[in-house]
Amino acid sequence: MTTTITKPEEYDIVVLGSGEAGKYIAWTLAKKGKRAVVIERRWVGGSCPNIACLPSKNVIHSAKVASYFFRSEEFGISKENTRIDMSTVRDRKRKMVSGLVDMHLDLYKKSGAELVMGFGRFVGLKTIEVALADGGHRTFHGENVIISTGSRASIDPIPGLHEAGPLTHIEALELDQVPRHLLILGGGYVGLELAQAMRRFGSGVTIIERNDRLAHREDPDVSEALHELCKDEGIDVVTSAHLTRVEGKSGDHVKLRGARDGSEMILEGTHLLVASGRQPNTHEIGLELAGVETNDRGYVKVNERLQTTAPNVWAVGDCAGSPHFTHISFDDFRIVRDNLTGGDRVTTGRQVPFCMFTDPELSRIGLSETEAKEQGVEYRLAKLPMVAVLRTRTLSESRGFMKVLVDTKSDRILGFTVFGVEAGEIMGAVQVAMVAGLPYTALRETIFTHPTMLEGLIPLFSSVPPIAQPKGNLR
Repeated sequence: MTTTITKPEEYDIVVLGSGEAGKYIAWTLAKKGKRAVVIERRWVGGSCPNIACLPSKNVIHSAKVASYFFRSEEFGISKENTRIDMSTVRDRKRKMVSGLVDMHLDLYKKSGAELVMGFGRFVGLKTIEVALADGGHRTFHGENVIISTGSRASIDPIPGLHEAGPLTHIEALELDQVPRHLLILGGGYVGLELAQAMRRFGSGVTIIERNDRLAHREDPDVSEALHELCKDEGIDVVTSAHLTRVEGKSGDHVKLRGARDGSEMILEGTHLLVASGRQPNTHEIGLELAGVETNDRGYVKVNERLQTTAPNVWAVGDCAGSPHFTHISFDDFRIVRDNLTGGDRVTTGRQVPFCMFTDPELSRIGLSETEAKEQGVEYRLAKLPMVAVLRTRTLSESRGFMKVLVDTKSDRILGFTVFGVEAGEIMGAVQVAMVAGLPYTALRETIFTHPTMLEGLIPLFSSVPPIAQPKGNLR
């Protein structure tokens, strides 16, 4: 029996994975006349529009609306027979996703980039063979190849966990019934966002966190505020938990066994959600045949220009170890786009903003106090409770605070954190000032519209301590 070797089809750009960076590279270069193809196993457009960022925010907003119903008397509105229909919540999300997929397909058509659905793996240098979704095979060779395969939820090797069939964020966003009691492994972004949403839909919720506090990489006052939020929402939080075994099946009955502070711990629920980390989608795609190396965690090794260990092969987004945010993946696209056309753009020193979409939101840009102390960076601190921002009183949304770190020897803004309503939008204004190299005094003296959330930046920056004067120079 002989095997027929198909001659590879030649392309200028071959992209494995249709996530944020990969698709934009293909669209952009195809518009410039390059022959570009994107190979996607399942999700047209990647995880963000299908199973992650946008769908989760859609469901979270439904939960926000539900919360308004349950506190309607506060706004002078009576409620009767309020109930949650999770199938409708799910269908609203599905309708949005369907529209986003159609938008992506239209962008492929308009750009001239080709989309091939199937499982792709390297079979040689810059050469990818695809088992097509509708049968058959195609092989592609690119002048440049982009690895954009993303990441997936990690399932820890806890005895019984895999057999329990736990939910990940993908399945959690497809629930058509409210879980009676949801156990969540992980107190980070995904765990906290979905914990609050499911609690607001009526589920009992328990978060199990291996570290001693929620969002443990953030400052202690941020973690404390999140713990307080969970308490007020009726979400149970178990920290410093070390699981030893999982019993039962998610969707029916689950029992978690472990230890906490030296004592045995048993937790029971009906559903189990794993939200304790991510791992790159780099296994079984033939990277070794392409001369592409990975690190000890499975991420593709890249330099500051996002080049891999193989010539003319690049890696972008989660699989390259970039911070796991869609907006960072988009910046990866800009870096590779420019470098492919003769530029010399790098990832070094770029800003990494984030927003956790709890209610209220948590956003940060630049250094936290914890990071500043670890790096030995001296700073001046100003902090303002959100209740001091008058707009929050009109909304009955006064929980939280904002704080800023300013350099001790100049007026440069080092970092900004806000836990409060519209935190992501507030952070954006400070980020622009940081990008522009403006002193904090520029925001302090800006005329912001009253009453808006941005107006709160004025009293915040007005409370920044002055630069300390050397002794002997006082007048």
